[in-house]
Amino acid sequence: MGFVIEQECPQCGAPLELSERDRILTCPHCDVQSYMFAHGYFRYILPHKAAEKEIIHIPYLRFRGNIFFCTNASVDHRVIDITQAGVNLAGIPISLGFRPQAMKARFARGDTAGRFMKFTLKAADILTKAARLTSYEGSDVLLHRAFIGETMSIFYLPVYIENGKLHDAILKRALAESFVSEEDIDSRIADKTPESVSFIPMLCPECGSDMKGERESVVLLCDNCLKGWDVKNGKFSEIEVIFSAKQSNDTIFIPFWKITAQAKGVDIDTFGDFVRVTNQPFIIDKRRGSRAMSYISPAFKIRPKMFLNLARQFTIMQMADYDPVDIIPSKGIHPVTLPLMEAVQALKIILAASAVMKKNILPLLPQTSFEINEKCLIYLPFKKSRFDMINEETGISINRQSLEFGMTL
Repeated sequence: MGFVIEQECPQCGAPLELSERDRILTCPHCDVQSYMFAHGYFRYILPHKAAEKEIIHIPYLRFRGNIFFCTNASVDHRVIDITQAGVNLAGIPISLGFRPQAMKARFARGDTAGRFMKFTLKAADILTKAARLTSYEGSDVLLHRAFIGETMSIFYLPVYIENGKLHDAILKRALAESFVSEEDIDSRIADKTPESVSFIPMLCPECGSDMKGERESVVLLCDNCLKGWDVKNGKFSEIEVIFSAKQSNDTIFIPFWKITAQAKGVDIDTFGDFVRVTNQPFIIDKRRGSRAMSYISPAFKIRPKMFLNLARQFTIMQMADYDPVDIIPSKGIHPVTLPLMEAVQALKIILAASAVMKKNILPLLPQTSFEINEKCLIYLPFKKSRFDMINEETGISINRQSLEFGMTL
């Protein structure tokens, strides 16, 4: 379940409501679109009822996403949704429970009243602990773990000190009977307040035209110069984009990341190497086998089982001869909701899932690494049927309901 954020339009000041998945702010009043960017995490504060008190904001890590893990016996996955305290302080709740979903939050800003505690625990340690509680059991040895399709942010719980005790500023009651000293609090206060969210005008850096994207999109498209853009360090960065077919009335273009890479540790440079190492049950000719190996990952969030199946099927299919068109379709484009960085993190998982004889691949994962040579975003055409979306060239299908559900992940 997601949560709601209250925010004013950076152009006209009109009040708006966003969801945690939104990356594009569209104002219905002034019709201006802005891309939202945060250095590190998006940070949110919860409303409180103690305006007369000096507020102390305690950080909590919120993670929602898929954990993929490989043991010496299998490739598996779990979905986790946690909110956990990011500081060691006696008396505070371990989790925020349902508060982020039940209350309307706001972005933390540089001028937010109160003091902010430093996030002193490591996010990786919190996620690793959660993964251990939800992942593998028994005597299997963990060989690799990856977090894919994640939404990670920081929530701040507002508290204040009264009569030497920490009080919840939302409920205005003591959190615990134990006393806390000012020195104990002061030692945990950050040197500065969190950086505000940046709102970047959605104008193409190449030609200045308006770019388009859905509210959850992490990649924007320019119709005029036929380029794709994502955001790095607060600036738009160009991405190679290919549409592999012309638009028709019942076509939906679904995005996939194509990553050409050499796998070190398992010695996979070409598609022929991949077929041999993963023990695929088919024979390829010399021309096809000599092609540089590419891994295909969904560029959209979807249930972990379907993510693995699609990545495995398209990677094994190894479609190399795309027929690009020189126009971006006017409609029917599924948004990119999975960043390239997460697709790169999925390479080991895709390799392991593709192996027919997994016992030959799984033990090699700890020493396997990838040297990325090329990367691009490919939109493949899918035809609508009653229940599925079907890529006619490969016969691979995606359940329409699962595709729509993935927009809420």
